[in-house]
Amino acid sequence: FALYTLVNFFDFSLAFIMATTASNSVLKTADRVQRVLQAKSEAGLSYEDLANKLGVTNTYAAQLILGQAKLSPATAVKLREALPSLSEEDVQDMIDNFPMRSFDDAILKEPHVYRMYEAVTHYGQAIKSIVNEQFGDGIMSAIDFYCDVGSTTGKLGEKR
Repeated sequence: FALYTLVNFFDFSLAFIMATTASNSVLKTADRVQRVLQAKSEAGLSYEDLANKLGVTNTYAAQLILGQAKLSPATAVKLREALPSLSEEDVQDMIDNFPMRSFDDAILKEPHVYRMYEAVTHYGQAIKSIVNEQFGDGIMSAIDFYCDVGSTTGKLGEKR
């Protein structure tokens, strides 16, 4: 009984420590993201402007700012120059810590995200079929995924 109680206590304690650590980490990251967004605002830079200064895509610049990508030391030098009010501690934290990439179902309630999700679900099977036809069996990798957001002109000449 004593061993069983000790094991259960250890499991509970470990789970509590892990949950508390994860919760503190999420809060710390959320606070940092707010400070980095403030520094971006103070610098008066759009994601496109920041991307040009960092030598990355606008999407990757946004991922860095939002804590969804790990900052490399080489890019950190450029980030410090682009966002001078950003603290050394926040920059170092972005270099040292791995991002927690996750998905919150509530994000699908945001209309823009929902429409993007709808496009993927609508065209996903067709895109997969074309990828398989052109490249064989396998899956697309997001490891070297390249994404850049821009606009185009629609069939009727409208900006899209």
